[in-house]
Amino acid sequence: MSQLSQLQPQVVWNHFSELCKIPRPSHHEQGVIDYIVKLADDLGFSHQIDPAGNLIVTKPATPGMEDKMGIVIQGHMDIVAQKDNDLDHNFETDPIDAYVDGDWVTARGTTLGSDNGIGVAMGLSVLESTTMKHPKIECLFTINEECGMSGALGLQPGYLTGDWLINIDTEEEGELYVGCAGGKDIVINIPLEFESPAADGVAISMIVGGLKGGHSGVDIHLGRANANKIANAFLMEALDIGGIKVVSFDGGSLRNAIPRDAKTELVIDPDKIDSMKKLAATLSEKFTKEYAATDPTVNITLASSGMPEKVMTDETLVNLVSAIDACPDGVDSWIEAIPDVVETSDNLARVVSDGDNVRVEISARSSVGDERDRLSNDIKKLFEEHNSNVEFGNQYPGWKPEMDSSLLKLMKGLYQKQFGKEPGIKVIHAGLECGVLGAVYPHWEMISFGPTITGAHSPDERCNIADVEKVWDYLVQVLENIPTKQ
Repeated sequence: MSQLSQLQPQVVWNHFSELCKIPRPSHHEQGVIDYIVKLADDLGFSHQIDPAGNLIVTKPATPGMEDKMGIVIQGHMDIVAQKDNDLDHNFETDPIDAYVDGDWVTARGTTLGSDNGIGVAMGLSVLESTTMKHPKIECLFTINEECGMSGALGLQPGYLTGDWLINIDTEEEGELYVGCAGGKDIVINIPLEFESPAADGVAISMIVGGLKGGHSGVDIHLGRANANKIANAFLMEALDIGGIKVVSFDGGSLRNAIPRDAKTELVIDPDKIDSMKKLAATLSEKFTKEYAATDPTVNITLASSGMPEKVMTDETLVNLVSAIDACPDGVDSWIEAIPDVVETSDNLARVVSDGDNVRVEISARSSVGDERDRLSNDIKKLFEEHNSNVEFGNQYPGWKPEMDSSLLKLMKGLYQKQFGKEPGIKVIHAGLECGVLGAVYPHWEMISFGPTITGAHSPDERCNIADVEKVWDYLVQVLENIPTKQ
């Protein structure tokens, strides 16, 4: 971790290094709140926690900047908790083991938390700076962005006075984001019936692994394999072979992460073991070829397991696998005016046994609210036809681009002046908090940007070192050139 403190800009990396020491998965942000509150107290800045649990720290304008547009700098305190299967790591108690790997910072076996630790670290660095000129700054640190956006959704009018919002939570340096997709969570419970397993059956774990996973919004266009879909494909072919019973499912982890692995507990007739081993090898080879460009190491393995007390009936299992097979997953449509940007998609994120049900969790996204609802309703109808209970959970609005905003014009011009080229202007197929926050404070002009981060929401996450310095220098220039209020 000491390596990070040697990087530039040192103030940003020092804060990020400290954040890595603080466990902060979604719903467990208190350690970060305590850290930021202490810093604010040490600096003599006012702070408050709103009813939703978000933390707001206010820094007065530097002399001569009092009449400038007020700026809200925003980032979220929580991180996605993903780790390698063989790693013993508790995200609620253990620090992130971050280290320098060439031109990048990454972590050993877990998500790095640069999403959104780098954004939070930059906000803290603005608070700490004694040399930067800036208008009045309000740093808004939200909770639980990665698991429902409850912090942003709970924000109320009247807590912030700023005119413009700068969100530091996108992952491609050189891109200014001016719009995002909205989303809706879909929760499905498929009822099960059980019977006793055959006395001579063999208990087996069927494990799907070797997949890259990734962010279910940012990476959905890459066409990566979904572990739940692959596990289901195995079961469908195994049912044709016969001699197989299913005990339980545990596939995927978070609704905003493409499933990297899945485990299904089985009981197999002894005379079908060799056929199942052959099927696992055949499908591993098939999917490795099919996903060669995106997931070249797909593997399906079988391992001995403990004998269960009950297994699903054949009728239950056929109903379940046929529903999962029919469920859409991935890109549904593209934005016609911007052909390389996804308009609507869904992620078959979680398939897990839950008592007498299998619980399926899906995240639907779209930059068009009606299309998000259309896809969600199609999925609801599909599962209801398979004797399932379907409920819609958290939903959040998208962020409509405002191409003529003064903040965008300012930031485009400053980027051109500082780096000699125009920034890209993008709409992201992911749920940025800007969409939610802008609905509460509709007068805000908003931009989101950040350094290059790859592999977010997976243990492959890494953050480009040079880009952090570049983004920090750019942020300083933006804050020093904020115009006077009209």
